[in-house]
Amino acid sequence: MSLSRRACLWAALVLVSGLVAGLLAWAAFPAAVLLGPMLAAMAFALGGAPLEVPRWAFSAAQAVVGCLVAVTVTPATLAALGQQWLPMLVTIVHIIVSGALVGLALVLWGSMPGSTAAWGASPGGAAAMSIMAESYGADMRMVAFMQYLRMFVVVLTASGVSRLVLGHAVEPAAGRVLSLGLDAPMLPLALTGLVIAAGLLLASRLRVPAGTMLLPMLLAAALSAGGLMHITLPAWLLWTTYACLGWYIGMRFTRSTVRHALRAIPQLLLATFLLMVLCGLAAWMLTAWLGVDPLSAYLATSPGGLDSVVVIAAGSGCDVPFVMAQQTLRLFAVVLIGPLVARLLCRFDARRRGMGEAAAQGARR
Repeated sequence: MSLSRRACLWAALVLVSGLVAGLLAWAAFPAAVLLGPMLAAMAFALGGAPLEVPRWAFSAAQAVVGCLVAVTVTPATLAALGQQWLPMLVTIVHIIVSGALVGLALVLWGSMPGSTAAWGASPGGAAAMSIMAESYGADMRMVAFMQYLRMFVVVLTASGVSRLVLGHAVEPAAGRVLSLGLDAPMLPLALTGLVIAAGLLLASRLRVPAGTMLLPMLLAAALSAGGLMHITLPAWLLWTTYACLGWYIGMRFTRSTVRHALRAIPQLLLATFLLMVLCGLAAWMLTAWLGVDPLSAYLATSPGGLDSVVVIAAGSGCDVPFVMAQQTLRLFAVVLIGPLVARLLCRFDARRRGMGEAAAQGARR
């Protein structure tokens, strides 16, 4: 393909991505800035457009997502964690185990392989789970589909619960109007760039699975929590990051993948509601143990996007530091423990399939 034709296709993709993301944001869809490019890239890929996101751009986007996770570690979050660490730890373990059980159910009664089910059912950040899934051999496309379908259902449910409790609507994260952040301080932005570059360099040397996200995340979290620097991620950088992730995922879809994803929607919705019920038990534990108001406990244990849930909590007048601490600690825990859960489910799935094949061969004999 000629360079001019490729440039025209990229320009068209950027334009369509912006239009779709704008429509989704106007309709208050969560993660519209990522979903818009992903849907646009999916349409282009199914139409046969030979476009591909460079690997270095995808790695840089992973590093920015890692820094975005690290930004959630604030003094208020650490203070809330220090005061109520045991109940929060118990509920987080409960939620992680619930996600593993839902993944196990998808393996046993659904049509998902173990690794895809484990990452898709993980109650953590959707972008982070999608990124890590590929590093551990899961189907990134189905994991992203599962994660963002659940995020959509959970955010709508959380907004509805807040409206029922408070009697007024709460503005979702996707509906916020963000500035481009062109006036971001240059020194903190440059230092953040150095942290990202250092994390990527370490990842290339150490070859840690998902290291392009994990190492920048840990480095940025340590520097930010220690008060050594302020991680600066202006809106234009986040939008570019989400677009790269969306394009990378969307361009990998095929007609057979789309058909499989659509057929899986009923079981994925059932799995989402099951996970929400199990997380509701964790909310009840927080209410009974700490006396937290029910709405704060519900939002703190909700398995949706951290940014969306925190914005709903702020608009609801809830205990925002508590919600933020619970969601942040769970996100870190899922990112760090997720590989172990995925490996266990993969081993179980492989053993189950092996036993099934052995039984089938024995029956034929």
